[in-house]
Amino acid sequence: MDAATVNDLPDLSLFDTFPKLLQLHARNHPDEVALRVKDLGIWHSLNWREYQTRVKTFALGLHHFGIGRGAVVALIGDNRPDWVCGEIAAHAVGAMSLGMYRDALDEELAFLITYSGARAVFAEDEEQVDKLLALGDRIGTVKLIVYSDPRGMRKHTDPRLISVTELMHHGDAVASEYPALYDELVAATKGEDVAVLCTTSGTTANPKLAMLPAGRIIRHCASYLGVDPKGPRDEYVSVLPLPWIMEQVYVLGKALLSRMTVNFVEETETMMSDFREVGPTFVLFAPRVWEQIAADVRARIMDASPLKRRLYDYGMKLGLDALDKGKRSWLADLLLFKALRDRLGFTNLRSAATGGAALGPETFRFFMAMGVPLRQLYGQTETLGAYTIHAAGDVNFDTVGKPFDSAVEVKIDNPDHNGVGEIVTRHPNMFAGYFGTEAASADLRDGWMHTGDAGYFDKSGHLVVIDRIKDIATTSLGDRFSPQYIENKLKFSPYVAEAVILGDQREHLAAMICIRFPIVSKWAEKNRISFTTYTDLASRPEVYEMIRCEVETVNKTLPDAQRIRKFLLLYKELDADDGELTRTRKVRRSVIAEKYGTIIDAIYGGRPSIDVDTTIAYQDGTKQRIRTVLKVVDLAPGDTAPAFPKRAA
Repeated sequence: MDAATVNDLPDLSLFDTFPKLLQLHARNHPDEVALRVKDLGIWHSLNWREYQTRVKTFALGLHHFGIGRGAVVALIGDNRPDWVCGEIAAHAVGAMSLGMYRDALDEELAFLITYSGARAVFAEDEEQVDKLLALGDRIGTVKLIVYSDPRGMRKHTDPRLISVTELMHHGDAVASEYPALYDELVAATKGEDVAVLCTTSGTTANPKLAMLPAGRIIRHCASYLGVDPKGPRDEYVSVLPLPWIMEQVYVLGKALLSRMTVNFVEETETMMSDFREVGPTFVLFAPRVWEQIAADVRARIMDASPLKRRLYDYGMKLGLDALDKGKRSWLADLLLFKALRDRLGFTNLRSAATGGAALGPETFRFFMAMGVPLRQLYGQTETLGAYTIHAAGDVNFDTVGKPFDSAVEVKIDNPDHNGVGEIVTRHPNMFAGYFGTEAASADLRDGWMHTGDAGYFDKSGHLVVIDRIKDIATTSLGDRFSPQYIENKLKFSPYVAEAVILGDQREHLAAMICIRFPIVSKWAEKNRISFTTYTDLASRPEVYEMIRCEVETVNKTLPDAQRIRKFLLLYKELDADDGELTRTRKVRRSVIAEKYGTIIDAIYGGRPSIDVDTTIAYQDGTKQRIRTVLKVVDLAPGDTAPAFPKRAA
């Protein structure tokens, strides 16, 4: 196959699968760096030829073990080149890949593996292998477990276990006996065959598995590149979980189309330092990461000298004032932002994005004022990720931009008198249905994907996403509000990690707040406040008073009916392992309502404090009994803020 290109992209009618694109680049750009990974402090690069060779031997190794068309190959671990190689190798033999979150618990893994019927699993290291082996006969479909890191593996004797090195030896043996086999396997792959099984968010139950054909991913990524171009000189750092649809889009789809270099950090703890070493030209972070970075910046300023704090405050004021006028402040850049971008690794950024959930306007403004070219994305797993984005120079903090191109149709279904209704969409490259069931495809009607999100179009044609329709709440007095909107405002505070807004069918709004422990603990130490644990710190009156100030600051920006009247600080952080959050950090409101029902009733019952005696389980199996008293802070109503249109909240 020759590389016929249109707009510098391969001919998508010929190169319609990931193995075909990889084969093309290995032939035409063999020595160009494709992947880079940091290990033991040293960056190691794989060029396109080495990338192709590793995928080929993986694929032929899978073929040796009878993994082929129609099979499912699962993958679990950190973002690493072997994950990507294993995924493309699965596609090369006609199998489907299924990414599983590295921190998934036993029940989640058992469900995904048995439901999909996965026959092979790429597991990065001992931690992941131990999880799989502990499931025993519950994952009886699994015949092969491939691990990359051999440390700690000598104690295991399970016959299903094999190292990546052994897998490659088998692959090399197959290649020696049948030299043309890999090329034949790749040529047999088809763009309309399902290649990726991608888990949905699962905010209410077990996730569904969206079936994504490779050709549709590739064509949709080509549309995406039309509004956010990338090329061989671009550097991307992969830090979001690879099972997430948007990381699949960037690390596989867009990288294999544009040949941008994908970098993998050494550890989660070294992410920002590794990020700075790369100096990427593009970054995609989930809202929780942008919120954490903003919180860390503000926390560092607390430890700075009085002069530096004044310079920071002055620079931020200049930057935000200029941003409100659609401009940039050269003085703010000189005093603050240039050094700040360098410290964070943002110096070379030409494009930055956030997606997966709503990002609070205050956090958005913070980075835009800094000079980070941040844009909001919106989409779903079923739509192959994002399909709207802000155009450069047309960024509105309260919206998610416009559709990629004319092929993407978005409309508001059953709008009310304010134009608010359910967001529905369709485009030529959506998912092929849900794996294993027809009934679960009810959200797809007449070719239109019903997102379950409430939204409207503003006067400039931008799409505004309010919240999940089922989550939009109404007080007993008839005032509608979006919990997510208010929660995002609270999370701009460096001291607030998570918040859950209550008030549906109640007289007023209340909040359950989780403190951001690393920053609040630093604040406590600086103010000589003694504490032992998270629970102890969250119960301190000084912490309550500090959080009270943060809540009152948010209240001033809200209409009177949507202000928080009461709040308390939870005795623990919300955790995906406890089912309180999804793996992409979205609140599971039904779980919260059930699990903390007694506390919620006590808040609205007028009690000034709530006794808690409970046990929490940690991931390592240990348990801890917690006995504490939660103080309910009653905020006196303040002056009425200018009323916002109800549809915008």
